Amino acid sequence: MTFQKNTELDQANLRIIVTLCAIGYISVLGFLPGHQVERYLPVILYYVLFLLASIGFRYAISHWPGHYPVRRILGMVHDYTGTSFGLIVGAEAALPLYAVMVWVNLGNGMRYGSRYLAIATALALLALMIVYWLTPWWQTQPFMVLMLMITSTVIPVYAHLLLERTRKASEEAVAANLEKSRFLAQASHDLRQPIHSIGLFTACLREARLGDDEQRLVDSIDRSLLNVSQLFRSILDLYTLDNGRVLPTFQPLHLGEFLADVVRQNAEAARWAGVELRLRPCPHWVRADPVLLTTMVQNILSNCFKYGAQRPVLIGVRKRGRGLAIEVHDQGRGIHKEHLLKVFDEFYRVRHQRDKDVEGVGLGLSIVKRLGHLMNLDVAIRSRVGQGTSVCLNGLAPTVPPPTLAPQEGEHKAWLLTGLKVCLIEDDHNVLMATCALLERWGCIVQAELSGQNLSSDCDVIIADYDLGNHATGIECINTLRQQRGWAVPALILSGHDTDKIQTQLRENNIAILSKPVRPTELRTTLRELARKQAG
Repeated sequence: MTFQKNTELDQANLRIIVTLCAIGYISVLGFLPGHQVERYLPVILYYVLFLLASIGFRYAISHWPGHYPVRRILGMVHDYTGTSFGLIVGAEAALPLYAVMVWVNLGNGMRYGSRYLAIATALALLALMIVYWLTPWWQTQPFMVLMLMITSTVIPVYAHLLLERTRKASEEAVAANLEKSRFLAQASHDLRQPIHSIGLFTACLREARLGDDEQRLVDSIDRSLLNVSQLFRSILDLYTLDNGRVLPTFQPLHLGEFLADVVRQNAEAARWAGVELRLRPCPHWVRADPVLLTTMVQNILSNCFKYGAQRPVLIGVRKRGRGLAIEVHDQGRGIHKEHLLKVFDEFYRVRHQRDKDVEGVGLGLSIVKRLGHLMNLDVAIRSRVGQGTSVCLNGLAPTVPPPTLAPQEGEHKAWLLTGLKVCLIEDDHNVLMATCALLERWGCIVQAELSGQNLSSDCDVIIADYDLGNHATGIECINTLRQQRGWAVPALILSGHDTDKIQTQLRENNIAILSKPVRPTELRTTLRELARKQAG
């Protein structure tokens, strides 16, 4: 409906502009040699009235928007009447006004579709016949009139063919895009599962008693898995942004704790790259989306690890005007000036010699820029060759900290996962085994279930996959167990699907969510928070 209203209003605006041009043209004609002003005064007066009527027409469209076929046809009759009057009175000198007929014909067809194009063409031919019948000069030029009528027919027919081709191409593009979306959604789920389970199995190996050689092998597996996971997440982030399905959810955020958590999550990757992460303490609170901001900072750190390996990276917060800025400084090789304007383009990579082993496809900074636009953050980059690169996320809005609750007795024990009873529901056998093994390594007592049928548990925390086949969803299983227990047991959904579709259900049921593939550090942090809720 908005599209139709805008196109009709655009046509009304253009009608007023064309009328002003016609008044100007007719006014000039009266002062040309061999012409008399008195001859064109009726045309000018008529067009002034036509202009007033056009303004009234625009007022009606703006105040009563919508698709009204009668109003559109009346608009065409209004246009052709004004043009025909000018052609009749002005005779050969007013012949350029024929261009207005072509505009009315194509304008209505291109804006409203082939049906209105056919109506406009029929009215244009009728108008030309009336002009020919009432104008002696036109009667002396039959071949010219024939040419104008053929033109008024051929151009719309050609425009109709173009419209049909455009419509079919648009429908094919929409169908292809839907098919691509379905494929990516299914491929996303199918790829997340093995990446997720491999990551959990690797975390189990890391916590086992391994020799130095075995530990190095586990490091290599984990490092390769991290690269695959980052690339996978970048592609999914880009796909989600392209579909316009990312909407920021702002909430109070302690920047110091937030950045400390990001540093913890990236500690292993920093160790592999030989990078020392240095974080300056920060006491400030801001309003931001923690998930999107985490993605932005992690993508920046990923570039630091790739291009500033074996050198320290400094992360800090500075006041800039009324806002705050997160700054990340590395001491890598730097970027030449000619590359700085392009580093935010998709798939653009600054390549140097011996860079063939650097992972990535050039999506990280592009995602950072687009997420920054969503959150009203200015993303700036400064660099000097041989000295390093600095990335600044400026525009974070300061806020007051939320009220804090006094710590309850025994709350500190909630951070210890030893003895925590976890009901784990996962229909993928490998993922179930991997998650169960890792939780047991952390000291949890795990009740593992492959389906949501006949559930019964005295657990402290519930962890469930969202898609559990045809029998139930993870949310339904959580609600069933909560009803059995008689209280809202802390719960976590692990999903390999698009989480946007279930966010409303999760908020209504007070359920946390993590998207697969989940890093073990993310899982442990979230599980500790759930254990804290259970202890409270």
